[in-house]
Amino acid sequence: MSTKFDANELAERCATAMFARDRASTDLGITLTEIGPGRSVMSMEIKASMANGDGVCHGGLLFSLADTAMAFASNSRNEVYVAIGAAIEFLAPGRIGEVIVAEATEEHNRGRTAAYSVALTDSSGNRVAQFLGRTYRVRGTVIEGSG
Repeated sequence: MSTKFDANELAERCATAMFARDRASTDLGITLTEIGPGRSVMSMEIKASMANGDGVCHGGLLFSLADTAMAFASNSRNEVYVAIGAAIEFLAPGRIGEVIVAEATEEHNRGRTAAYSVALTDSSGNRVAQFLGRTYRVRGTVIEGSG
């Protein structure tokens, strides 16, 4: 017998299940602030160990935050999606000590593909980067044993 959840509760349960298996996000200190069907808000404090040679956050780590936000948004309906492409535009440096917030919004979801925009902002609300990504639905469910 399967249990039915409302869409927001299902998204929360999916996020809990994903975090339990997501070592990379945990190690980077990424936290989930909000989750809902097709959307997520996540944050990460920029630590000194994340700095590149110019003393600002390494772009790959900002990409990782945005990619994680997209992953949580795209898997929020208990269907497994994987990234198939993404691009990021860096607009301002992520400074050590800042908390960067990534807000992922579903822009398209039809058939087996979905598209997301992720806005990355600093503590003052300034845009640090803009990420666009696509995902593809594969077999399985996020919550084990629910399919």
